[in-house]
Amino acid sequence: MTAARPGLEPSIRRFLEHPQGGPTVLRIVLGTQLRKLREARGVSVKAAAEAIRGSHAKISRLELGRVGCKERDVADLLTLYNVTDENERQDFLALARRATEPGWWHQYSDILPGWFETHLGLEEAASVIRTYENQFVPGLLQTEGYARAVTYLGHPRAAASEIERRVRLRMTRQELLHRPGAPRLWAVLDEAALRRPLGGNAVMREQIEHLIEMSQRPNIVLQVAPFSIGGVSAAGGPITILRFLEPDLPDIVYLEQLTSALYLDKQEDLDNYLAVMDRLCAEADQPSSTVPFLEKILAELG
Repeated sequence: MTAARPGLEPSIRRFLEHPQGGPTVLRIVLGTQLRKLREARGVSVKAAAEAIRGSHAKISRLELGRVGCKERDVADLLTLYNVTDENERQDFLALARRATEPGWWHQYSDILPGWFETHLGLEEAASVIRTYENQFVPGLLQTEGYARAVTYLGHPRAAASEIERRVRLRMTRQELLHRPGAPRLWAVLDEAALRRPLGGNAVMREQIEHLIEMSQRPNIVLQVAPFSIGGVSAAGGPITILRFLEPDLPDIVYLEQLTSALYLDKQEDLDNYLAVMDRLCAEADQPSSTVPFLEKILAELG
């Protein structure tokens, strides 16, 4: 029997015992472990693809966690990589099964684009979420009324029932901030987002009051980038950086666009965006100034 490989079995076992992030993260962990096995055995991508009757592209997508993996394919790859320990094989196969199970957001699949499903899965597993918004309050911090106003803006022709389902999806997504072991959220809010009167005064008052309340939570840090600082480092648009405790999950930069999103995990990209986020946090008002700033806006709303 083959001994468990350092850096492989412990990671698989951790995710089987304490799964986080649903299928998205499980696929990434499974793919990463299979890539490590392939490289440790000196097996080419071409040979791995032939073993599962697939293509070079299929192996690449599998190892990046972009697609699920059939148990049969995992078993064939483990055999190719000379993994004969039955317990180790069963752990890999169990992870492959779980990686194909639907996440909680599956019930919203009719209104949820695939590119955003990936973000929800990563967000669920993140230990730290850093985000900057220049137009809206971040989705994780929106009230129901504000989320409804934003949703109407983005989907003006949607039926009322669809709008409500989209709002419910956003409210369910926010539950991760209140669970045990919740991630740390560090958000920089542009003053423009706080002053744009979405939904009217009553909605904005409720939203600002909610931000004041959320800023008191131990796992949430809020900063405001006021007009007075002029241009900001992240002038190109909103940025989210997700960090994970699991070593198989690299930091990921999430850049949302109108009908798609980019997920960047190359070290050069990460370094650039981390530097931008650090500069932005240095330019913005300190967290201790956030509540007084929000209270001033609240008073102006009357």
